[in-house]
Amino acid sequence: MIVTMIVGCEVAFWVLLAAGLGARYGLRMPRTGLALLLCEPLLEVVLLVVTAIDLKHGGRADWRHGLAAVYIGFTVGLGHATISWADARVAHRFAGGPPPVRPPRYGRARAVHEWRVAARWTLACVVALTLLQAAIWYVGADGDTGSLRAWQLRMVWLIGINVVIAGSYTLFPKRKRAR
Repeated sequence: MIVTMIVGCEVAFWVLLAAGLGARYGLRMPRTGLALLLCEPLLEVVLLVVTAIDLKHGGRADWRHGLAAVYIGFTVGLGHATISWADARVAHRFAGGPPPVRPPRYGRARAVHEWRVAARWTLACVVALTLLQAAIWYVGADGDTGSLRAWQLRMVWLIGINVVIAGSYTLFPKRKRAR
């Protein structure tokens, strides 16, 4: 049931995004589009409640509950950037907006960009880690929480990978080739 909810929330995320942008730019109803886009966080609340109910009613804490926490964390950390990315492209394509800003390719500006990306991923992982820890405490010491702890380890690794990538752009900045 949890995996079905995760898939349903992901599908609903993209449907709400398309509907919100369609209303905003296609139907020229910016308030309606904004209202639809603001419904996105409700999906995570529903998934969180369903996951908590499943654990409360004796569901064994396993990889599905961990995946739900990770999904919620990633939506919190990366959802706004995804919506902004899509909004800029739809505005440019269908509403005569300016072309989307491309990330810088070289030097310090690229390093700053990579650190911002790493910060978003770190936020996503920290939210997931927090929800996973809350689930571990909720299940209690007598429950099997090994799969939730495994998800926590993955989130720590993901933070480390993003910091290494951003750090590499700081220590070894990409330079423009001389012609």
